[in-house]
Amino acid sequence: MSHPITRRPVLSLLAASAALPFLARADNRPIRLVVPYAAGGPIDVTARALAERAKDALGGPIIIDNKPGAGGNIGADMVAKAAPDGLTIGIAATATNAVNPWLYSRMPYNAATDFAPITQMVRVPNVLVMNAETAQRLKINNLKDLIAYAKANPAKLNYGSGGNGSAGHLAGEMFKKAAGIFAVHIPYNGGNPAQLALLSGQVDFNFDNLATAAPNIRGGKLKALAVTTLQRSPFLPEVPPVADTLKGFAIDTWWGLVAPAGTPRDVLERLNRVFVDALNAPETKTRFAALFAEPVPTTPEQFGAFMKSELAKYEQVVKATGAKVD
Repeated sequence: MSHPITRRPVLSLLAASAALPFLARADNRPIRLVVPYAAGGPIDVTARALAERAKDALGGPIIIDNKPGAGGNIGADMVAKAAPDGLTIGIAATATNAVNPWLYSRMPYNAATDFAPITQMVRVPNVLVMNAETAQRLKINNLKDLIAYAKANPAKLNYGSGGNGSAGHLAGEMFKKAAGIFAVHIPYNGGNPAQLALLSGQVDFNFDNLATAAPNIRGGKLKALAVTTLQRSPFLPEVPPVADTLKGFAIDTWWGLVAPAGTPRDVLERLNRVFVDALNAPETKTRFAALFAEPVPTTPEQFGAFMKSELAKYEQVVKATGAKVD
């Protein structure tokens, strides 16, 4: 029989041991941050900047592990199936945790249950843009003009996107439904070909990522009609949101940090504190601004609720488009 005086310290030690690898890191194992996309893109760049800012507070190195493929599903699955010890965390994004579960016929993970939220990282606006010459010729100066033209000229407008099920496609279908208009969707093999089609006048409008569209907006080749965030973007403050005309319309790109489900609560809280501090640092905001990415630090509960709402929103959007990836 164990001695009653010694049981409580032993039990306390056992309860704390689950978080010990992360909290102590006595074996010098680094934290692995899985980025489910290729190196060099905006998600990868922001992850590296944040890891650099947070490493000292976490007591050791943070290794970026790029695992692209299957629209982000390969990397996300690695996080979902990792040991919940705080030593493996990953990026959750609009695609991996809101769109892909409805777009792919078979998913290797459950976006609703396989992850523990840490914090949202950033929000990047999308922007409704027209070829500037087309807009001038059709006398379209704002979003209301575009909607009025589409209603007066059914099926005469078309729009491009980076492919079926892409962010541009889903935004276009949401816009058509909300505005009560019809425009032909023309899918391209990626965002760059879709933008080239818009610049050459092959398509009339696109929903593009602001970071990609900004140089041509500033150069006068594209006319920005509206951003897709609920509020104006600090990076394009003169352009109103779609929601000013179509109430509640919001479809922007976001990503954040998650751990495997089952990660101890105290580990999640410490990760949250460190990464929120890093997101709030002026240096981080400056670096992210170059990518038109706005830091949006949250509590784990806020990020979890946000991902849940996004998953529900995109179920309706993807099903309405009929898009599928097998």
